[in-house]
Amino acid sequence: MQRWRGYDAAPGGWGRSVVTIGVFDGVHRGHQATIGHAVARARELGVQSVVVTFDPHPAEVVRPGSHPAVLTEPARKAELIEALGVDVLCVVPFTQEFSRLPAEQFVHDVLVEHLHAALVVVGSNFRFGHRAAGDVALLERLGQTFGFAVEGGPLVAEDGTVFSSTYIRSCVDAGDVGAAAAALGRPHRLEGVVVRGDQRGRELGFPTANLLCHRYAAVPADGVYAARLIRRGQHEPLMAAVSVGTNPTFSGRERRVEAYALDFSGDLYGERLALDFVARLRGQIRYDSIEPLIAQMNQDVERTRRALG
Repeated sequence: MQRWRGYDAAPGGWGRSVVTIGVFDGVHRGHQATIGHAVARARELGVQSVVVTFDPHPAEVVRPGSHPAVLTEPARKAELIEALGVDVLCVVPFTQEFSRLPAEQFVHDVLVEHLHAALVVVGSNFRFGHRAAGDVALLERLGQTFGFAVEGGPLVAEDGTVFSSTYIRSCVDAGDVGAAAAALGRPHRLEGVVVRGDQRGRELGFPTANLLCHRYAAVPADGVYAARLIRRGQHEPLMAAVSVGTNPTFSGRERRVEAYALDFSGDLYGERLALDFVARLRGQIRYDSIEPLIAQMNQDVERTRRALG
């Protein structure tokens, strides 16, 4: 997969293409259906498939301070999109200037002049241009003018719930990692670098990896989870019992993500890890002494083994 920074990175002599556009945070089952449709149509037409996405998130540029929780960091998002068979990932720097492009100019500059779109595949709720003034109906009219077709990407729903990034963020925020996984088509992943904590877990017999995550990362609700811990260069993930919260037994105030890797005794400091959240085991509990906490942690470990099978 080619990776372009900006649509003006399209090479000279670039031919026609099938284009799909969106933030695609999470690359969830709805996104997979839309992108997959674009890839299939590109192959039918014998042209290249292009996914256009944006960095940073448009919400943060248009309404500073409103950046939503991020389900997939840029590198992970690119990996997931590449796995769908896309030919080109075009990441457009989303600036104030770009946000002010009128819908018609967006279509002319991006889709026509640079990407030479033969077909544009978008979801039924697609909006574009300054103040999101453009919709699918306008895109179809402009397609007739400039010579490209428009097709709607299928919406994916289950039990009446349409899968969207907003819905998945709400699931993660509530700690319902099972529902998030159902919509994503895989477990919700949290990535970060292992940094030194209070060493309290080691003192209790459960040394934990304290994960420093991206400031906008979608961190699950406080609680204890069963997760798979993925290390770079390692094919087999480790089982992990993960605590998210403030360590109420020790009057903690700072919210942390701490993973206890089962059957592992190495040093993880400084490593970049990923945690795939499989199941929520319980909420956070404050204990009056250490003994019941240790007993509970032993139970958490056994429940983690059962949850991960």
